[in-house]
Amino acid sequence: MSHYYSEEQTVESNESTIGFNIGNQNLKLTTDSGVFSKSGVDFGSNLLVQTFLADASPKRVLDVGCGYGTMGLMVAKHFPEATVHMVDVNERALSLSERNAEANKIVNATIYKSNGLNEVSEQFDVVITNPPIRAGKDVVHRILEDSAKVLNQGGALYVVIQKKQGMPSAKKKMEADFGNVSVLKKDKGYYILKSVKG
Repeated sequence: MSHYYSEEQTVESNESTIGFNIGNQNLKLTTDSGVFSKSGVDFGSNLLVQTFLADASPKRVLDVGCGYGTMGLMVAKHFPEATVHMVDVNERALSLSERNAEANKIVNATIYKSNGLNEVSEQFDVVITNPPIRAGKDVVHRILEDSAKVLNQGGALYVVIQKKQGMPSAKKKMEADFGNVSVLKKDKGYYILKSVKG
Protein backbone atom coordinates (compact mmCIF):
# COMPACT_ATOMS: atom_id res chain seq x y z
CA MET A 1 0.00 0.00 0.00
CA SER A 2 1.31 3.46 -0.84
CA HIS A 3 1.18 6.45 1.51
CA TYR A 4 1.66 10.13 0.78
CA TYR A 5 5.28 9.66 1.93
CA SER A 6 5.86 6.79 -0.55
CA GLU A 7 7.91 7.49 -3.70
CA GLU A 8 5.42 5.99 -6.15
CA GLN A 9 1.66 6.10 -5.86
CA THR A 10 -0.39 3.04 -6.76
CA VAL A 11 -3.71 4.63 -5.84
CA GLU A 12 -5.73 5.67 -8.88
CA SER A 13 -5.41 9.28 -9.93
CA ASN A 14 -8.40 11.50 -9.16
CA GLU A 15 -7.43 15.13 -9.65
CA SER A 16 -9.26 18.14 -8.28
CA THR A 17 -8.57 21.87 -7.99
CA ILE A 18 -8.56 23.93 -4.80
CA GLY A 19 -7.86 27.53 -3.90
CA PHE A 20 -5.44 28.81 -1.27
CA ASN A 21 -5.45 32.48 -0.30
CA ILE A 22 -3.32 34.42 2.18
CA GLY A 23 -3.45 38.21 2.22
CA ASN A 24 -3.61 39.43 -1.37
CA GLN A 25 -1.98 36.30 -2.80
CA ASN A 26 -4.15 33.59 -4.32
CA LEU A 27 -3.11 30.18 -5.58
CA LYS A 28 -5.10 27.75 -7.67
CA LEU A 29 -3.74 24.26 -6.93
CA THR A 30 -4.31 20.89 -8.58
CA THR A 31 -4.32 18.02 -6.07
CA ASP A 32 -4.73 14.28 -6.49
CA SER A 33 -5.17 11.00 -4.67
CA GLY A 34 -2.02 9.71 -2.99
CA VAL A 35 -0.79 13.12 -1.82
CA PHE A 36 -1.03 14.73 1.61
CA SER A 37 -4.26 16.64 2.33
CA LYS A 38 -5.65 16.27 -1.18
CA SER A 39 -9.08 17.73 -0.46
CA GLY A 40 -7.82 21.12 0.69
CA VAL A 41 -4.97 22.95 2.39
CA ASP A 42 -4.61 21.43 5.84
CA PHE A 43 -4.92 23.60 8.94
CA GLY A 44 -1.29 23.06 10.00
CA SER A 45 0.27 24.12 6.69
CA ASN A 46 -1.95 27.21 6.56
CA LEU A 47 -1.01 28.14 10.14
CA LEU A 48 2.71 27.63 9.46
CA VAL A 49 2.72 29.80 6.32
CA GLN A 50 0.74 32.60 7.97
CA THR A 51 3.00 32.58 11.05
CA PHE A 52 6.15 32.39 8.94
CA LEU A 53 5.13 35.23 6.61
CA ALA A 54 4.55 37.49 9.63
CA ASP A 55 7.93 36.56 11.14
CA ALA A 56 10.48 36.50 8.31
CA SER A 57 11.57 37.95 4.97
CA PRO A 58 14.17 35.46 3.74
CA LYS A 59 16.24 35.31 0.56
CA ARG A 60 16.61 31.50 0.39
CA VAL A 61 13.93 29.09 1.59
CA LEU A 62 13.74 25.28 1.67
CA ASP A 63 10.34 23.55 1.97
CA VAL A 64 10.84 19.93 3.09
CA GLY A 65 7.93 17.62 2.24
CA CYS A 66 6.39 20.12 -0.14
CA GLY A 67 3.49 17.92 -1.29
CA TYR A 68 1.60 19.55 -4.16
CA GLY A 69 3.15 22.90 -3.36
CA THR A 70 0.95 24.52 -0.72
CA MET A 71 3.56 26.18 1.48
CA GLY A 72 6.51 26.61 -0.87
CA LEU A 73 4.49 28.18 -3.68
CA MET A 74 2.69 30.57 -1.31
CA VAL A 75 6.04 31.65 0.16
CA ALA A 76 7.46 32.06 -3.37
CA LYS A 77 4.47 34.19 -4.32
CA HIS A 78 4.86 36.44 -1.25
CA PHE A 79 8.62 36.81 -1.75
CA PRO A 80 9.17 37.04 -5.53
CA GLU A 81 12.81 38.11 -4.98
CA ALA A 82 13.52 34.99 -2.88
CA THR A 83 14.72 31.60 -4.11
CA VAL A 84 12.53 28.75 -2.88
CA HIS A 85 13.59 25.10 -3.06
CA MET A 86 10.85 22.49 -2.62
CA VAL A 87 11.57 18.81 -2.01
CA ASP A 88 9.49 15.67 -1.52
CA VAL A 89 9.91 11.93 -1.96
CA ASN A 90 6.45 11.48 -3.53
CA GLU A 91 6.77 11.63 -7.32
CA ARG A 92 3.10 12.39 -7.90
CA ALA A 93 3.27 15.30 -5.44
CA LEU A 94 6.39 16.68 -7.15
CA SER A 95 4.73 16.52 -10.55
CA LEU A 96 1.74 18.42 -9.14
CA SER A 97 4.04 21.01 -7.55
CA GLU A 98 5.71 21.65 -10.89
CA ARG A 99 2.37 22.00 -12.65
CA ASN A 100 1.06 24.27 -9.89
CA ALA A 101 4.14 26.51 -10.08
CA GLU A 102 3.62 26.86 -13.83
CA ALA A 103 -0.14 27.41 -13.56
CA ASN A 104 0.39 30.17 -10.97
CA LYS A 105 3.25 31.73 -12.98
CA ILE A 106 5.76 31.20 -10.16
CA VAL A 107 9.31 31.29 -11.53
CA ASN A 108 11.37 31.49 -8.31
CA ALA A 109 10.67 27.92 -7.10
CA THR A 110 12.98 24.96 -7.76
CA ILE A 111 11.29 21.58 -7.24
CA TYR A 112 13.14 18.28 -6.95
CA LYS A 113 13.02 14.81 -5.44
CA SER A 114 14.70 14.18 -2.12
CA ASN A 115 14.17 11.63 0.63
CA GLY A 116 14.23 14.05 3.55
CA LEU A 117 17.20 16.33 2.87
CA ASN A 118 19.40 13.65 1.24
CA GLU A 119 19.57 15.46 -2.13
CA VAL A 120 19.82 18.98 -0.71
CA SER A 121 23.31 20.40 -1.29
CA GLU A 122 22.81 24.17 -0.88
CA GLN A 123 22.48 26.45 2.15
CA PHE A 124 19.35 28.37 3.17
CA ASP A 125 18.15 31.19 5.43
CA VAL A 126 15.03 29.27 6.32
CA VAL A 127 13.70 25.72 6.36
CA ILE A 128 9.95 25.19 6.67
CA THR A 129 8.35 21.79 7.15
CA ASN A 130 5.05 20.15 7.95
CA PRO A 131 6.83 16.84 8.58
CA PRO A 132 5.36 13.45 7.55
CA ILE A 133 4.28 12.33 11.02
CA ARG A 134 2.93 9.01 9.74
CA ALA A 135 6.35 8.11 8.35
CA GLY A 136 7.50 7.76 11.95
CA LYS A 137 9.50 9.58 14.60
CA ASP A 138 12.89 8.60 13.13
CA VAL A 139 12.06 10.19 9.78
CA VAL A 140 10.73 13.37 11.41
CA HIS A 141 13.72 13.71 13.73
CA ARG A 142 16.14 13.18 10.85
CA ILE A 143 14.49 16.07 8.97
CA LEU A 144 14.91 18.31 12.04
CA GLU A 145 18.53 17.28 12.51
CA ASP A 146 19.49 17.62 8.84
CA SER A 147 17.81 21.04 8.64
CA ALA A 148 20.45 22.40 11.02
CA LYS A 149 23.14 21.34 8.55
CA VAL A 150 21.72 23.24 5.55
CA LEU A 151 20.93 26.47 7.39
CA ASN A 152 23.20 29.50 7.28
CA GLN A 153 24.33 31.02 10.59
CA GLY A 154 21.33 32.88 11.99
CA GLY A 155 19.01 30.84 9.77
CA ALA A 156 15.79 29.41 11.20
CA LEU A 157 13.80 26.20 11.10
CA TYR A 158 10.00 26.52 11.27
CA VAL A 159 7.97 23.39 12.02
CA VAL A 160 4.26 22.75 12.43
CA ILE A 161 3.33 19.74 14.53
CA GLN A 162 0.35 18.67 16.61
CA LYS A 163 0.79 18.23 20.35
CA LYS A 164 -0.72 14.74 20.25
CA GLN A 165 1.41 13.72 17.22
CA GLY A 166 4.84 14.20 18.67
CA MET A 167 5.24 17.92 19.40
CA PRO A 168 6.94 17.42 22.81
CA SER A 169 9.62 15.09 21.40
CA ALA A 170 10.14 17.26 18.29
CA LYS A 171 10.55 20.31 20.53
CA LYS A 172 13.11 18.46 22.64
CA LYS A 173 14.97 17.36 19.48
CA MET A 174 15.10 20.92 18.13
CA GLU A 175 16.40 22.18 21.47
CA ALA A 176 19.12 19.50 21.35
CA ASP A 177 20.12 20.21 17.73
CA PHE A 178 19.96 24.02 17.81
CA GLY A 179 20.37 24.90 21.49
CA ASN A 180 17.09 26.84 21.37
CA VAL A 181 13.44 26.45 20.45
CA SER A 182 10.46 28.78 20.78
CA VAL A 183 6.72 28.34 20.32
CA LEU A 184 5.58 31.04 17.88
CA LYS A 185 1.94 30.01 17.82
CA LYS A 186 -0.54 27.51 19.26
CA ASP A 187 -3.93 26.91 17.69
CA LYS A 188 -6.31 23.93 17.86
CA GLY A 189 -3.57 21.62 19.14
CA TYR A 190 -1.11 22.68 16.42
CA TYR A 191 2.21 24.25 17.43
CA ILE A 192 4.53 26.36 15.31
CA LEU A 193 8.06 25.75 16.59
CA LYS A 194 11.11 27.81 15.61
CA SER A 195 14.81 27.19 16.17
CA VAL A 196 17.62 29.52 15.12
CA LYS A 197 21.08 28.32 14.12
CA GLY A 198 23.67 30.08 16.28
